[in-house]
Amino acid sequence: MSGQAPRTFRTLFISDVHLGSKPAKAEFLIDFLRHHEAETIYLVGDIVDGWRLRRSWHWPQTHNDVVQKLLRQARKGTKIIYIAGNHDEFLRMFQGTHFGGIEVADRAIHEAADGKRYLVIHGDQFDAIVHNARWLAYLGDKAYDLAIIVNRLVSRLRRMFGMPYWSFSSWAKVKVKKAVNFIGAFQDVLAEEARRSAVDGVICGHIHHATIEDFGDVRYVNTGDWVESCTAVVEHFDGTMEILCWPQVLATNPVPETVFVPTVIEGGAVKAA
Repeated sequence: MSGQAPRTFRTLFISDVHLGSKPAKAEFLIDFLRHHEAETIYLVGDIVDGWRLRRSWHWPQTHNDVVQKLLRQARKGTKIIYIAGNHDEFLRMFQGTHFGGIEVADRAIHEAADGKRYLVIHGDQFDAIVHNARWLAYLGDKAYDLAIIVNRLVSRLRRMFGMPYWSFSSWAKVKVKKAVNFIGAFQDVLAEEARRSAVDGVICGHIHHATIEDFGDVRYVNTGDWVESCTAVVEHFDGTMEILCWPQVLATNPVPETVFVPTVIEGGAVKAA
């Protein structure tokens, strides 16, 4: 893709970047944004990880570069809406405020090119664990950190033996949460909220599980994340929604090897070799 003009979409949806945390793949997102542009960008929560920043400050130049890249796009005329999540919940007190051309909101209604209306929301409001037992959510956050560390060790060993990349953290997350039927329950609740909101679908993040599925008359779209899978959802100019998995993009349009390490979501809706 090097040297090619950026692909342009009507809308781009990105969530769960977790800037301020060590697992955030900020450099990969910068490269993705360099090759993909949109008339409107929704940042669907947990772009900044306030939880981790409160524990210890981690803000390398690449994290600042992501912010600057988005601000530059806003100055160039891209409409950017920042939907607050649970890790950046401090922004919820600034609903309706504009920062450098970026509008902050708790939720939004997006009308696609085909006339379908989508509720855009991070989704933590409907996660009973986060909503009703904050201490348990923080404990889960620590466990997730440990899974990421194990993921790095597994990846290093697999590279040493010439084996392809495999995401332990994605595999463990899906297996554990499916054991308690968490993902399915989360999807059902978000679909029901879309019905209550009298819209055709819901676009969310939060659970780091990229997928586009129909639940009866409601379309459920989850953008995934930029910690493990490096996925985003795009709306084409005819209203079609699609998951873009950065590893898959690179597999068909190679860029320098230093840009990305391929990722696989085992048991999920997105896979890449």
